[in-house]
Amino acid sequence: MKSSFKGTYAARLTAFLMCFVLCLSMAACGQKESGPEGDGIRIEGCAIQHEPEFGGVYIEIGIDDFNKLGFQYGDSVKVVFSNGYTLEDVPYYNGYYVDVGEALLIAYPGYDYIKAAINYGQDLWEEGNLYAAPDTADSARGNGLFAQAKLDGHCTASVYLNEHGKYADIQAARDIHYYDEREKYPSDEVFANFRNAAVGDLKENILYRAASPCDNQHNRASYVDALISKAQVRCILNLSDNDAKIEKYMAADDFDSPYFLALYESGNVIPLAMNMNFTSDEFTDKLVAGLTAMSEKEGPYLVHCTEGKDRTGFVCMLIEALAGASYEEIVDDYMVTYDNYYKISKGSDPAKYDVILDKNLVAMIRVVVGDDSVDITTADLSVYARNYLVNAGMTDAQIDKLLACITE
Repeated sequence: MKSSFKGTYAARLTAFLMCFVLCLSMAACGQKESGPEGDGIRIEGCAIQHEPEFGGVYIEIGIDDFNKLGFQYGDSVKVVFSNGYTLEDVPYYNGYYVDVGEALLIAYPGYDYIKAAINYGQDLWEEGNLYAAPDTADSARGNGLFAQAKLDGHCTASVYLNEHGKYADIQAARDIHYYDEREKYPSDEVFANFRNAAVGDLKENILYRAASPCDNQHNRASYVDALISKAQVRCILNLSDNDAKIEKYMAADDFDSPYFLALYESGNVIPLAMNMNFTSDEFTDKLVAGLTAMSEKEGPYLVHCTEGKDRTGFVCMLIEALAGASYEEIVDDYMVTYDNYYKISKGSDPAKYDVILDKNLVAMIRVVVGDDSVDITTADLSVYARNYLVNAGMTDAQIDKLLACITE
């Protein structure tokens, strides 16, 4: 009798534990069930990856799969990591449509996964200590995410819908995307986002900017390569890559940039692998190192990142300001990128033009100026650009040497 009871108890206990495990597994990444927020749309327990270049965290679910669960661009979401770090009420966009330093969940075209990030801000991986999961089951249970925490690795992520369409007006106003097919653009130069930055006291045909001549993820590398060959560029300031990434590009089957290869092999490519946080010490340290190294090389020069848009936009703005360019000249050059990629100009779409200008370039200039009371539209930006570089660690002699290379 006792033996039969023990056997029945053991069987029931085993069945209970199996049921418990099954219930936990139902909360795995990608499930849509009744949840604490929204109308039950959520994902739980997704693995994450650090994305150091832009300072974000990939959440390992594809964009299409995530949207099929019911999430929509312009929604308000809550992102909860298994160590308890939480992003409350952040927008879900398909672009970086938030102010500098603000968090968002983004499904950028071409990304494999959705990503949580702080726009032009701190690295979310470091900010939230997401490289370390809770140390014990008790701490994980205390966060309410026992089922999802990976106790032998880094954190996992859960995303809950807060409110459909809360930020839909911003999504609609700023929704922009471009194509990676050459035939959709009027010229190689437009497709490659390639141009000479001839503003201020810069020498004619001394400073060029473009998309990447080596990273071909947007099918532009060979076009940039042909254009910099024609312009006889002698030195490249590569803001986005390190040597390992460059060598990976060169080993790819679609690599077709012989001019870049020759410059790289002759030591005339300066790889900086800069992040997107232009307010960080890491960014300014690498920038000073890059500009100093650039001053040791002969021009013409090319400045590029991946698209020639954000990091390139900041660095070219700074160089142009240092070289005596006016606010209007800097604006005109910066916004050519958005005309090239998105057909957004002052005439074609003034509302989006003004938003992009204010949220992107004006924010960058204000970081350089460092004083919100200054009227940046009339100020001598060369003074502030020099002060910015001196404060970042570049000497006056090094700045003067750079100016001697690029100005009349």
